[in-house]
Amino acid sequence: MGSVRKASAWLGLVEDNDDRYYDDEYTEGAAESGEAWVTDPRVRVASEAAEEQDRRIATVTPDGFRDARGIGELFREGVPVIVNLTSMDAGDAKRVVDFAAGLTFGLRGSIERVATRVFLLTPVDTQIVNGEPAGRRTGGFFNQS
Repeated sequence: MGSVRKASAWLGLVEDNDDRYYDDEYTEGAAESGEAWVTDPRVRVASEAAEEQDRRIATVTPDGFRDARGIGELFREGVPVIVNLTSMDAGDAKRVVDFAAGLTFGLRGSIERVATRVFLLTPVDTQIVNGEPAGRRTGGFFNQS
């Protein structure tokens, strides 16, 4: 499916006939069990004290596309999420990145590549600081005029 067709399907302009991304068995099993979704143990979130101060960042290392739901739940709660895709195969990693891009677009957040196959998803109310001093000149270290 081409990118224009994907965008049109996402906007609801055309019917989405691409069943590659849907796993009926997975969604039906969760609905039938009646249990609430539980965050995967591979997801680490800061302590409760950090949660009370609203200073949490989650790191997620998914094994497959099924772990994308945990990423979405954390991001919807307003938690910045670091997604490490280094242990995934290329096809599933691409699907997770596509999911994350749609998630950040839909919730007005941002996505930034931190390293090779590592991404930072930040909610709309989070500011990313690049680590350089605010008063640093762009001319370089030796440009001391």
